[in-house]
Amino acid sequence: MAGLINIGLTGILGNQAALNTTGNNITNANTPGYSRQEVQFETQSAQRTGAGSIGTGVSITDIRRLANEYLTQQVREDSSLFGEQEALNSELSRLDNLLGGESTGLSNALNNFFASLQNAAEDPASLPQRQLVLSEAQQVVNRFEALNQEFIQQRESVKTQMEQGVKDANTLLKSIAELNLAISESPGLAQGREPNELLDKRDEKLRELSELVNISVVQAEGSQVNVSLRNGQALVVGDKAAQLGTRDNAEDPTRLEFTLTTGGRTLNVDSQVNGGKLGGLQRFESEALQPAFAELGRVAIALSETLNHQHEIGMDLEGDLGGLFFSDINSQAAQRGRVIANTNNGAPRDAQLAVEIIDSSQLPAGSWSLRFGGDGRNFELVDRATGEVVNQGRLPDPVQSEISMPGFNIRIEGGTFNAGDSFLIEPTRNAAASIGLEVNREEDLAFASPVRAESSANNTGDATINQGKMLDVRDPFTNSLLSNFRQDGQLDPPLEIRFRDDGGQVVYDVFDANAAPTDPPLIQGDASAVPPVNLFEPGQSKQLFTDDPRSPDYFGFQFEISGNPRPGDSFSIDYNTNGVSDNRNAEFLAALGTENTLNNGSQSFAEGYAGLVEDIGVKTRQSQLDKDAGSTLLEQSTNQRESVSGVNLDEEAGKLIQYQAAYNASAQVVSVAQDLFNTLLQSFR
Repeated sequence: MAGLINIGLTGILGNQAALNTTGNNITNANTPGYSRQEVQFETQSAQRTGAGSIGTGVSITDIRRLANEYLTQQVREDSSLFGEQEALNSELSRLDNLLGGESTGLSNALNNFFASLQNAAEDPASLPQRQLVLSEAQQVVNRFEALNQEFIQQRESVKTQMEQGVKDANTLLKSIAELNLAISESPGLAQGREPNELLDKRDEKLRELSELVNISVVQAEGSQVNVSLRNGQALVVGDKAAQLGTRDNAEDPTRLEFTLTTGGRTLNVDSQVNGGKLGGLQRFESEALQPAFAELGRVAIALSETLNHQHEIGMDLEGDLGGLFFSDINSQAAQRGRVIANTNNGAPRDAQLAVEIIDSSQLPAGSWSLRFGGDGRNFELVDRATGEVVNQGRLPDPVQSEISMPGFNIRIEGGTFNAGDSFLIEPTRNAAASIGLEVNREEDLAFASPVRAESSANNTGDATINQGKMLDVRDPFTNSLLSNFRQDGQLDPPLEIRFRDDGGQVVYDVFDANAAPTDPPLIQGDASAVPPVNLFEPGQSKQLFTDDPRSPDYFGFQFEISGNPRPGDSFSIDYNTNGVSDNRNAEFLAALGTENTLNNGSQSFAEGYAGLVEDIGVKTRQSQLDKDAGSTLLEQSTNQRESVSGVNLDEEAGKLIQYQAAYNASAQVVSVAQDLFNTLLQSFR
């Protein structure tokens, strides 16, 4: 009887354990990371008899955790990919909405500004129209500053998210290390009985960590795991966890770089952190935000330089030459602010460098690293976007020199340079923050041209002279005023163009209009010279004066004569005194809105900004597609894992009935054994 009772008892206990396990599966159906468990039954050793073996019941060999390491690893990898794309898409969408918004972008402000210039050109003496130009110009400045400030706020938001992400990662690393220790010390591990709940918790922590950064997980002794970055840099070894951190980048203090502290040593792992939220934030900063800073600054520099030049060669309502319209792009502070010394540079750290914008139409949007090697005199200039060396050489002695690049020059002004020193060169990055409106009064807007030409009333030919084109009022080599514009409100000297016959051909001489009749001309025509000087060919227009500032005949302006002048005809060129209704320079200023002044004359200001908006828009769209694809992959891998490890409530409900029936049957076996025993007792009474 005892054998039958024991058989029933083992069935009761075994099925009770199965019912408990099934009930635990059901109640944890919605627990993140939970892996389904099942009871492993095994027949107990049979009792040998002369008639054969008689079974002795059932025993539980293990409560197995249903988990597939390959599927679990796939979920981690897909979580890393989706975490990266989600963070990248979130930040790109914010930037895209900012740049493309009608009220937040720059396009409307630029269009309104140039429209106001066009309106002012129709009535250049109108003070209300001039006031509108100043108002719209200030709106352009405000939009540049607002966009730059929004960029800064988004950069700080990204840095905050990076710091919080590192804190979360450290918490997870510590938990994983503690779980490693708890698992290795779990009772029964040596007999193959694993602590299922601890393994589930550790896998869930690993999955959460993979959402932050791409990791590699390797099984170790004692059912522990070692966790590392994808390049092999250890994060968790056994029960020891390293510490992730952030610090200001030595080359660019506005950026954060990732560090890893382990064994008392702190390493820079910035280039090794990829995937997950941290990798996505890092990608956004390097691939979108920094280029946006540079491109917006490039548009600001081009707008400032072009408007400033055109405004300076105009004349205001009070008869004075125009001044700066926007801030000087090559002020000393602006030039010095384009260079950032690496904080790891060697003593005495007294190097002086500056970056001067030479031609904004050729200026690229980017950043470069100027690195010194050898004895500190050898240098190489590296494009940070591509890693390519774009310029190299050796500093002279003394070190004062220039490194020429398209659109800008790096000026080495002095100081000491050590091997290993480096400097960050950013010609455009901060330009949007420093642009400002320099014109304060309506009267100071230079809408007129400072020179004008007139025909003599005594001319007998039908030749006419146009109103000319101003080239410059400053020497491009010294930046000082040209000699003929140094007297306020005057052209010194005023010029007179006189035509005469020279061997049967018509030539012209250029005289100082105030000179005595016997004084020689400033430029004398000569039909017999090779090539002829100031020869006028009938039926062809003639350009007066050169546009080469190196020529002694350069006056800073050009005029064109067409028609057929006769000997004795003359034209005068003088300062545009009282030219308050002159709108020539206003029209040139307004035309800059559609003129191709960026990218070597292939884009206007609006097109340059639209290019930035388009680039961010394309990246946003691509990141959305990548995010959707990543979401699909994660969903698929999660479903695959759930098909193995997830709890199917219908299946578990069926098992409940199965185990309940088996439990009842086992109890019935005990009941039968009891009845037999009672019958046996009754037979001896």
